[in-house]
Amino acid sequence: MKSISSARLNRAIRIISTTLAGALTAACLSLSAHAQPEDAPRPLPIDEVRLFAEALEAIRTAYVQDIDDKSLIDLAIRGMLAGLDPHSAYLSADDYDSLQENTEGQFGGLGIEVGEENGYIKVITPLDDSPAARAGVLPGDLIIEINGRPVREMIVNDAVELLRGEPGSTVDLTLMRENETEPLDLTLTREIIAVQSVRHRMLEPGYVYLRIAQFRVNTGSEVVRTLQEIHQQSEEPLRGMVLDLRNNPGGVLQASVQVADAFLTEGRIVYTEGRFDESDEEFYADEIDPSLGVPLVVLINTGTASAAEIVAGALQDQGRAVIMGTRSFGKGSVQSVLPLNNERALKLTTSLYFTPSGRSIQASGIVPDIAVDEALVTRNLNRRGVYSERDLDGHLPGSEDDTRAGPRPVTSSEQVVVSDYQLNEALTLLKGWHIMQSGRQRLSADAQ
Repeated sequence: MKSISSARLNRAIRIISTTLAGALTAACLSLSAHAQPEDAPRPLPIDEVRLFAEALEAIRTAYVQDIDDKSLIDLAIRGMLAGLDPHSAYLSADDYDSLQENTEGQFGGLGIEVGEENGYIKVITPLDDSPAARAGVLPGDLIIEINGRPVREMIVNDAVELLRGEPGSTVDLTLMRENETEPLDLTLTREIIAVQSVRHRMLEPGYVYLRIAQFRVNTGSEVVRTLQEIHQQSEEPLRGMVLDLRNNPGGVLQASVQVADAFLTEGRIVYTEGRFDESDEEFYADEIDPSLGVPLVVLINTGTASAAEIVAGALQDQGRAVIMGTRSFGKGSVQSVLPLNNERALKLTTSLYFTPSGRSIQASGIVPDIAVDEALVTRNLNRRGVYSERDLDGHLPGSEDDTRAGPRPVTSSEQVVVSDYQLNEALTLLKGWHIMQSGRQRLSADAQ
């Protein structure tokens, strides 16, 4: 066993101290532009720096291949941040460009939002109409291999780089899924991922479906514009709306605040708390109501995360909507991008989200008011053995009896509803809500 000389160790300590001091200064300057910490930056821990220097020098000296100092320091910083939580990361120039693409632009990939769990890469959600969604990738799947390469203990950013690539190229995934005994092998073709953030359709006359796939920079304004279009195009006041936030991985905080504000007229939407004064923020609704108070059911599931949970939590706490589905993901932390030297940055968790009533979203998620598991509803069009008065020969005709009528056709909107159990339950709830409100109005009118 070779020992490390004192001179070489001291030189390594000087290298590390200079590097860490530079990074610390850059990060502190970035933070001071937004907030003033309560305490001055702590001095570098010399004993711990010496230990780190010994490890660095041992690697430089004894590792089977020669590695330059820059690469080793980069790896050290990545490992340091990866050990904090699944969402903190070290961003190279390419990583930072990718982060901007995720919130503002387009990128080539599979359309999977991923995180880290117990050393594995976990699918938070596949994006709508993406290669991953069409291939059957589900929230909660664990990616254990990418192109035959094990991803155990892999940094999330490195896994994302393997998932991305030129449109038209393929990537092989091996997944583990709960309740499945054998791994699942999938081959997916990369595409340009340009997520349509907001879309809508009429479920039935008076009932509308509004889907938000991801919170991008312009999602808030898109929702407001969509609500205005819906009301303008509707020949009668809407009876109810389903807001679908299932498998929505979140995104931009301001967009989620704007979306919640589109359904609220007062009160707090969300607040954040962190170590710095400027990390503590509160967001409130204004009096403008683009939704016009339409009865609202919000659908969530385990793929509902981050900004999507902010919206669900705000609407639930304010009593504006009934939340239906399954418990959400529980990503209640806020990440700030802190620039460093050489076009690099830290994506660092700096605060936590709280709902208006003070509930922490982190690791707890949003618990639905009405729990409805995902399932498939099928309509049995063969009514053999099921009869009504209308089926009996010689029955007395009713006022609306039409003997010419055959089997009631299944419309395209109904076909969508019966294939989605949670959506079907949401629509049923809204119909019951409308019937109850109509009954109350009739009783009030009769009493007058």
